[in-house]
Amino acid sequence: MRVESVQVELRPRTGWEAMELGNALVRRHAAAIWGPWLACALPLFVAVNAAAWAIDRLWLATLALWWLTPLLDRIPLFVLSRAVFGAAPRLRQTLAAQLRWGWRPLLGYLTWRRFSPWRTVALPVALLEGLTGPALAQRRRLLVDGVGGHALLLAIIGQLFVGVLVLSLVSLVLLFVPAELLSESARAMWALITQQPPRWAQVLGNLALWLAIGLVAPFQVGAGFGLYLNRRTQLEAWDLEIAFRRVRARIAPAASTVAVALLAGLLLAAGPSQAQQAPADDPLAPTKTWTPEDRDRQREPDASAVSLQDVFDDQFAQEADFGQSVERAYADPLLDNRRIERRWQPKTREDKARDRSSTLDPGVFAAIAQVLALIAEYGLWIVFGLIVLALALTARRWWPWMRDGLAAPDAPSEIVVDAAPPLPEALPDDLVTSARALWRAGQRRRALALLYRGSVEAMAERAGVTLVPGATEAQCLRASRRLPEAGDRDAFAGMVRVWQRAAYGGRLPDDEGFEALVAQLAPRFGWAS
Repeated sequence: MRVESVQVELRPRTGWEAMELGNALVRRHAAAIWGPWLACALPLFVAVNAAAWAIDRLWLATLALWWLTPLLDRIPLFVLSRAVFGAAPRLRQTLAAQLRWGWRPLLGYLTWRRFSPWRTVALPVALLEGLTGPALAQRRRLLVDGVGGHALLLAIIGQLFVGVLVLSLVSLVLLFVPAELLSESARAMWALITQQPPRWAQVLGNLALWLAIGLVAPFQVGAGFGLYLNRRTQLEAWDLEIAFRRVRARIAPAASTVAVALLAGLLLAAGPSQAQQAPADDPLAPTKTWTPEDRDRQREPDASAVSLQDVFDDQFAQEADFGQSVERAYADPLLDNRRIERRWQPKTREDKARDRSSTLDPGVFAAIAQVLALIAEYGLWIVFGLIVLALALTARRWWPWMRDGLAAPDAPSEIVVDAAPPLPEALPDDLVTSARALWRAGQRRRALALLYRGSVEAMAERAGVTLVPGATEAQCLRASRRLPEAGDRDAFAGMVRVWQRAAYGGRLPDDEGFEALVAQLAPRFGWAS
């Protein structure tokens, strides 16, 4: 890993901040992650379900899809590991890498390490660092040691999210069911799932599970990768290494300029000395006569010397910045070997006497402090006394109830067999006339009940079904589907809706609605007089 090319801010974070960093990376590179994931997951889903369909064991497909999750966890890990230290890989690069990358360490995570709760943190160690044998085991223990609790909670939360998404997808079907048929549809769906479900229902269940895993697993892998990065930052001080590399990159141009200036200064210093020695070495050389103008010109500062001084000033400024960076690095609490320990230690009598002698002159505040100390010391006893006093004052209210509860239970009485409930009265010969008479007499609920009973008996007779005693409205509606004529089925369903509104909602129809209901039912079920 090239730390100098990192694309995120590396600094020591808490476990929750590290997981949020991983989730932010997943959201940023969502297209680069879910594109290859779908390209690999869809063929795997089809192959597993086709094999399970062939042997008529679709529950094995459910188990296999969940078990093979680490196989696809390599995709988001590959994308994030490349995106953090460079550019995110393309779809073709990611798919090509899955053919040769990470297969050897994956064997353990598909067998004995499949149930490891620290898989999301340990998997980057195995796939990204290239270690094997005891070195890999030691490295894995070192990295997992500091974030084991967060990794365990991450695994639990991930499985809970998968379960919630599966239940949400199943419940989504019930949103399209009419309200009056909701309870019956829920029971039918439960029976469809639990009592010998058909193959198509099992395949849809596997699809719901696979979609939930595909939505949650990349975020889970991303959060584990964030914990991995944070743990390596803490252990290897990546943030300090990056800071030192930046300081070096900032100082390097100035250092090269200083070297060039020093070389030029040495050359300039050597040039005049050779010129001054020339007359002594060559006796034929003409003697130079120095004038006052030459002396003034010699006193003027050389341009090259001024530029060299500026270079040295810049170098001193860079060294000062470097010193400040070092001071900030050593001010980091992670590099400080000092620590503060606080422990409770009982005071002796000498310590208490010394504390009392060193306090201020007692006054109002000292008295208040003594009262508070007395309450703190004997507070539990005071609370206990208040509870006992309250129980004593209210004994006449709770003691009879307590005494009845502590009394010995009465001997079991003999079994008394009550008379059987009376059978429902038979329907009248002229049902329409009787229902209208009850309606005009103000007994509207009984009138609707009479029409409902007559409709149920006529429906059962025409459909050729036998209803159990106390059959619910939903059971009657399901039995009415056997009626040969659609008009009879619609009329019976309308009667059931009117009766449910009246029986459970207290919404009775008006006179016109009642007459319209009688006019619809009477010719259908042969009640016309």
